[in-house]
Amino acid sequence: MKAGEILISGIFNGSRLLEVPFYQRAYVWNEEQWERLLEDLKYVTSTRKQYFMGSIILKSGRILNTWERYSECKVIIDGQQRLTTLLIFMKVLCLKNNENRLFERDFVLEDESVALRHGQNDIDSFKKVVDAQSADPIDNREPKSQIIEAFNYFCQNIDASQFDRTIIRQNVQFVCIDLAEDEDEQQVFDTINSLGVRLTTAELLKNYFFNRNNVSEYKEKWAGVFEKDDDAKTFWDTEIESGRIRRSMIDIFFDSYFQIFVQDSTYSVSTEDKLMYARVDHLSKSYQHFINKYCNSDKNVILSKLKEYADCFREIFDPSCCQRALPATYGIERLNVIIFGLKNATMIPYVLFLAKRVTSQNDFNQLCRVLESYVMRRMVVHATTKNYNNLYTSLILNQVCDADTLSKRLLEADDSTSYVPSDADLENGFKFSKLYNLQTRGILYLIESGIRPANSATVLLGFDGYSLEHLIPKKWRNNWEPLQTEELAKERDSKLLTLGNLAIITQSLNASIRDANWTTKKTGKRNKLGLKICADGLITLSAALEKDVWDESEIEARAQWLYIQARNLWKI
Repeated sequence: MKAGEILISGIFNGSRLLEVPFYQRAYVWNEEQWERLLEDLKYVTSTRKQYFMGSIILKSGRILNTWERYSECKVIIDGQQRLTTLLIFMKVLCLKNNENRLFERDFVLEDESVALRHGQNDIDSFKKVVDAQSADPIDNREPKSQIIEAFNYFCQNIDASQFDRTIIRQNVQFVCIDLAEDEDEQQVFDTINSLGVRLTTAELLKNYFFNRNNVSEYKEKWAGVFEKDDDAKTFWDTEIESGRIRRSMIDIFFDSYFQIFVQDSTYSVSTEDKLMYARVDHLSKSYQHFINKYCNSDKNVILSKLKEYADCFREIFDPSCCQRALPATYGIERLNVIIFGLKNATMIPYVLFLAKRVTSQNDFNQLCRVLESYVMRRMVVHATTKNYNNLYTSLILNQVCDADTLSKRLLEADDSTSYVPSDADLENGFKFSKLYNLQTRGILYLIESGIRPANSATVLLGFDGYSLEHLIPKKWRNNWEPLQTEELAKERDSKLLTLGNLAIITQSLNASIRDANWTTKKTGKRNKLGLKICADGLITLSAALEKDVWDESEIEARAQWLYIQARNLWKI
């Protein structure tokens, strides 16, 4: 890596072609940035002071053909927006001064092509701008191009008397970071642009797999899957929480898809490389390393199955699942709530693996049943999730594709990071576990949806339609009968946090009702709704609402009842 100060004339040196990656995001600057640039360049002209336009990152590009009349090709990793805007500004300024020949001298190569070559999104509109022969606005038809908008803005707002081309060329500076072909552009980009828009795994992979010479393959295997319509773009751009970060569905797909290859014994991936490939922060580099080392540099090993796996991924995974009612039958709908609602995205690679290999819907549903049972039992007992990644990748490695084998493998695990909680463990979990609100809400919701009669008079809402309520409130001392000793009060404080005292309801209670005595909490007061309205039709709460008294013994009885429902639902 080389870094150093550089002027415009150093970037555009007459013999270097700068290429925007063909599938890079489009030019997006708008009037706010254009206006600021004009003000800054006016200041540079009037003061002759140096003006720093930030850093740009260039990387060694493709090997040149013998007929190409320039000495090198560089790919713009960071700086596309600034360099494009500056070039458009110079074009308009030269046109206004009737000096288009100076623009051509500075920015046009020997073969009469412009030294900045844009990608697929902007190539046509950029050509219209650089070919313009007058500083008159260009017709910008729908869908509008921001590059033409920039040209039109400068045509209307540049007063040529306020700008001096030579002074600007001598005083506008950049720091140019020049990367070799094997250096990691993502790491450099992230370090420099820690507050900027991160290059996504998908963007890096798109530009790795495709270029200007295989556009038809790009349209079939990428655009036809990830960009074919607005619904597809919305799905793949959807961000979900995965671990401690938010990731787009397309990035999660590429991670999951990759793990299926990595765990395939055909490729004999080393343990050391598997550890490296498990990191999501440099996934695009891992793909490249895997293809070069294990696929004889044949990208088609990955591309040949990309579309079928992506189509399968989109068909089975649904991040909007928490907005709809959940069926009682085991299957991907319930698993989606566990994955997206309860944030268990680590199982996605294994579920994708199963979806592509298990052709029987009943067999697949039985696998979903075992996975639901395993995850929910461990959730009830508050077991750790830190080994889930290793567990699911080991299941892929061992080609576990039927419910019996999956159950057997899970039951064989006896360490704390992977074991299946027994029925006794599950019973204790309902009596004593103090869980996060999200976990508790998920446990109660999945039980509710699993035991609800098909002919229920009330409609089950989606997971997000319910909030969590403590039946004995945390502030019970305000309105409930005092207990005889402080020891009993402390015991109540502890027990009211357990599953037997917690319920899902359709809307949050008013604070005055939430902390009210049991009778008022059930029936409400004046125009304030109580539990009987906010929990109407919920099987997991109906028996409790028939009780005249709610105390520790009732909490224990309800915990036992919930345990029995869960034991019957979540069998392994």
